[in-house]
Amino acid sequence: MKMLHTTSRLLLVITMAIFSFTACQKESSTTTTNVDETTFANATSESDAEAEVVFEDVFDNVMGTNDEVGMSGVGILGSVNNGTNDFTLNGADSLNPRCFTVTVTKLNPPAPFPVKIVIDFGSGCDGRDGRTRKGKIITEYTNRLVVPGAKATTTFDGYYVNGIKVEGTHIIENKSTQNALIFRNQVIGGKLTKPNGNFTEWSKDKTWEQVEGFGTPFFPLDDVFKITGQANGAVKIGTNFMQWSHIITKPLFRKFTCRYTVKGEVTIQKTNRPVAVLDYGTGACDNKATITVNGVTREITL
Repeated sequence: MKMLHTTSRLLLVITMAIFSFTACQKESSTTTTNVDETTFANATSESDAEAEVVFEDVFDNVMGTNDEVGMSGVGILGSVNNGTNDFTLNGADSLNPRCFTVTVTKLNPPAPFPVKIVIDFGSGCDGRDGRTRKGKIITEYTNRLVVPGAKATTTFDGYYVNGIKVEGTHIIENKSTQNALIFRNQVIGGKLTKPNGNFTEWSKDKTWEQVEGFGTPFFPLDDVFKITGQANGAVKIGTNFMQWSHIITKPLFRKFTCRYTVKGEVTIQKTNRPVAVLDYGTGACDNKATITVNGVTREITL
């Protein structure tokens, strides 16, 4: 009996040791690596900007699927003019036939909503915006997105943009008042994975409020939105793992005539301490932004 008791104690010690080792491994895999502050600031700022661009593209595509669910004319199914460089995303025209398909399924027929829409880019679809997409964007709409209370929830099936795998849940919810068109835009559990295995995890909760284009409610291309809110993320680059938070310190501005944020400022923080400022410019439509770290500013391409 004494031997049995000793064996039981030994098994308990071994079990506790295994548990402690596993817990330590799990904690170390989610803890920011000790890298110098400049490396941290530059890496997290660039990853944050990349995630913003990818998921704002999703916003445009979900919003612009058609007039029955959103506002046609924006996103991959529409045409936009950025003022200095006209471009048409890969829509149907004589020179550049559509390389994606759109499938609409009413989930409670004959009622128009809820409805599921799948944009399928197949094994590769080159857009005139310079991006190559493949896989599927899958969205369920509770109502047309311009109706207060409407909601669109998007997931992805093998979806890639320029070789980067996109995962997570993207949500647009109409929170409008009598005086303003307002959207709540969330990304939950977002993840961008590159071919080399590096990845960015990213989530956001932001509010889009229309500030221009009120006089043409059925023509979205003159709409301008002010964006406020926050985001947070983590990036793995090689053996380094870095976590950050993102605070909008000067409101961001988006135009449906431009596929990039055109104005505003984001502060990147490490454990609530500012380490970098990401500046999207003063209003011009371009794919440039600047990052300022320790007083040194450099330009990046979005």
